[in-house]
Amino acid sequence: MVLIAVFGVALLVAVLLSGLAARTVLSTSLLFLAGGALVGDGFLGLVHITPDSGLVSVTADLALFSVLFTDGMHVSLPKLRAHWKNPARALGLGMPLAFLFTGLAAHWLAGLDWTTAFLVGAVLAPTDPVFASAIVGRVAVPAKLRQLLNVESGINDGLALPVVLVLIAASGPTAGTVDAAPGTIAVELLLGLLLGVAMPLLVNGLVRFRLLGAEPKLQPLLPLATGVILYAVCHLTHANPYLAAFSAGAVLAHVSPEAKVSFEPLGEALAELAKFAALLVFGALLTPQLFVGLSLGGYAVVLLAIVLFRPASLLLSLLGTRISRREKLVAAWFGPKGFASVVYGLLVLQSGIPQAQEAFTLIAVCIAFSIIAHSSTDVPIARAFDVEDLAGVPAGDDDAEVPPMKTAPTAEGIGGL
Repeated sequence: MVLIAVFGVALLVAVLLSGLAARTVLSTSLLFLAGGALVGDGFLGLVHITPDSGLVSVTADLALFSVLFTDGMHVSLPKLRAHWKNPARALGLGMPLAFLFTGLAAHWLAGLDWTTAFLVGAVLAPTDPVFASAIVGRVAVPAKLRQLLNVESGINDGLALPVVLVLIAASGPTAGTVDAAPGTIAVELLLGLLLGVAMPLLVNGLVRFRLLGAEPKLQPLLPLATGVILYAVCHLTHANPYLAAFSAGAVLAHVSPEAKVSFEPLGEALAELAKFAALLVFGALLTPQLFVGLSLGGYAVVLLAIVLFRPASLLLSLLGTRISRREKLVAAWFGPKGFASVVYGLLVLQSGIPQAQEAFTLIAVCIAFSIIAHSSTDVPIARAFDVEDLAGVPAGDDDAEVPPMKTAPTAEGIGGL
């Protein structure tokens, strides 16, 4: 009950400060992270949460699922088919390079064995748009940039999971918490994709029956019911829930635009609540002992992973594309480590492999630093696009969404019928 009270207070403060946060570097995400750390065992000791607690894994899992489901709804399938090359470059080249660089650094600088080092690289490879919400959520930011970050972060979670599971199995004796057989992993990924496509199509088909249909005030609950069922079915069948969530959101928005429009306010609010709850719980794990337990070499890996490995990897993957230099730099910087890394890091810790604690410590510190760095810089960078638009500087993006024109009314517009 103490945790619920703390969440309520943090939520109230976040809402009251949200207007200020939207204009400054103040971050509501950082507020919940700091709030969790304050009430955790490291400081006030009001809430007692351990990394192996089911509460931690469940809240991170729900947050990641809900965020990917709503993010999938922002993906335009026709535009994605026409402009798939940039996300494909980021996923096919940028992500493996970041994984490789981080793994090498974790071995040479943090002293992890080769397999565990690359396991850390795989866990930290996925990106999360939650901590760059001002970038992916503002119309003033070019659509090509927003789509690149959204699609990359929506798909890379599912791509990283098989590598994480295989490397856990290869790292040594485990506690039997994961099944890393290649065939099993392939089936889980395929099943997640199939469920993510089939579930919205099934629900959309039911709505079209003559005797069925949602009352307008209940229509926002239709996508919510779809997501809840999908989440449960994925866990019952061991399908990949993250790939299912993202694909379901994209398919639902494509086959039923009216459902997307009606659900959007509710969906965004629920995703924010799940995100805040997960941040509060994760923050409670960030004790001083966790930071003290990381070596100087580990801190070097964290710093390099955030400021060098991700930016350099994505910039290399985007060489030769038609994206402007400014947009490439923004995309390269915003590779925050988020809920996927939390979930996968917990898998590492609970696996019982020889260097599980050392790997989790490095992962957790990197996630915490990434949240601070990226959620504190998204608003100023996003506002820079607004400034340039106001100054009349063209965005240089053929696919950018054009805001409503503010022109003087013509005679035809006033009186012509």
